[in-house]
Amino acid sequence: MSEDWQQGGFGLYLHWPFCAAKCPYCDFNSHVARKIDQSRWLKAYLAELDRYAEEVPHRVLNSIFFGGGTPSLMDPEVVNAILERVRQIWPQANDLEVTLEANPGSVEAGRFAAYAQAGVSRVSMGIQALNDRDLRRLGRIHTVEEARKAFDIARTQFDRVSFDLIYARQDQSLQDWRAELTEALSMAIDHVSLYQLTIEQGTAFGDRYNRGSLRGLPEDDTAADMYEATQDICGAAGFTAYEVSNHAKPGAESRHNLIYWRYGDYVGIGPGAHGRITLNGQRIASETELAPGKWLHGVESGTGAETRRALTGLDQAGEYLMMGLRISEGIDVDRYTALAGQPLNAGKLSYLTDIGMITPSASNLRVTDQGRMVLNAVIRELLVDG
Repeated sequence: MSEDWQQGGFGLYLHWPFCAAKCPYCDFNSHVARKIDQSRWLKAYLAELDRYAEEVPHRVLNSIFFGGGTPSLMDPEVVNAILERVRQIWPQANDLEVTLEANPGSVEAGRFAAYAQAGVSRVSMGIQALNDRDLRRLGRIHTVEEARKAFDIARTQFDRVSFDLIYARQDQSLQDWRAELTEALSMAIDHVSLYQLTIEQGTAFGDRYNRGSLRGLPEDDTAADMYEATQDICGAAGFTAYEVSNHAKPGAESRHNLIYWRYGDYVGIGPGAHGRITLNGQRIASETELAPGKWLHGVESGTGAETRRALTGLDQAGEYLMMGLRISEGIDVDRYTALAGQPLNAGKLSYLTDIGMITPSASNLRVTDQGRMVLNAVIRELLVDG
């Protein structure tokens, strides 16, 4: 079990917590700040990198991901200095993927060129909608025209460009979504992330929904039809659904996210970042302080900005199940058994197979297309209590 982490790869996640504006649907750890001392933040990131370099040396790094927040608000010099330090710390895979999330409203050609020069090889853009009315409703500060310009700039600087869209939006019909997705795929390069709008408690949309003032959301049946249409349209365009919400041309899958879904090791740095690392054969879950100011103070003062807990074999098996069943390749049954110390429940496997939710084999377990639509229920059925 001590070598289990090797099966998923090794990644680095850096969280930039700041945005130009807070979107009403967003429950990520993002904050609006009038002034940011980027040199101070850089020193904190570098200090955390050096700390992890001592704990997890000699690992071959497969991917780096700048998430947020809006990392395209980071000074390119900050990104460059971070990547330079990372190169000094860990040996890197020949096909290292370095992704930076970007919002179209914070993009200009010089900034993207500088990111590429620093070593960013892939950009993930939060476009979210291809009509201005819905962009305004979603609280986005860019227009469709700005999104298209930003996308055109990105594709001149990076080999790999992905973008996000949200569907099942207010007053959106199935026909609307089919047309919008077809248009989006005509401009996509090799990867798209397509998320159904979910109303999260604690967000502005959640508050409106609770008051009964978030109107025009599609019925569940319509949202399900939109999901099925998404699979059909993307498949016909050559964008395989390799994960529940992610579609890519062969070989263009997000290598960083695959580390999560294949249950590899990853270091998480920055406010609210999570990590999973293996130390002396023990799998450790890390979680950092959410508040940017508290995280920064904890790192600078040396008092720490991170909590850790050791994961039992059953913890790990449950996480592996929840992550691995999201992807089309599924999970390795033997790996699950080694982690859990017991095999999956044969009766539940038989039941889920009979009703068309899963496709089991001697070595592998995958969720069917039908099962993906109710994935959480399938996972709940298979999880072991305790």
